[in-house]
Amino acid sequence: MDEKTIDRVAMGRLAKALAFICGADHPTTAALAKASETGTDRDIKAARKLFLALKPGDRRAALTMIGD
Repeated sequence: MDEKTIDRVAMGRLAKALAFICGADHPTTAALAKASETGTDRDIKAARKLFLALKPGDRRAALTMIGD
């Protein structure tokens, strides 16, 4: 698997975790889902930026949920 494929899969899992934590209508959830679908550099950068802007507790919770 190449690096881009791994990023898309991880972003899809993060989107599902954030839908549970922040809600499906949260901008970061939508951006991660879009980046997972399209895989474009632009969408991935936008999703990463929004993810890093989340509260640290929300980021940690999402990463813990996908860390199984």
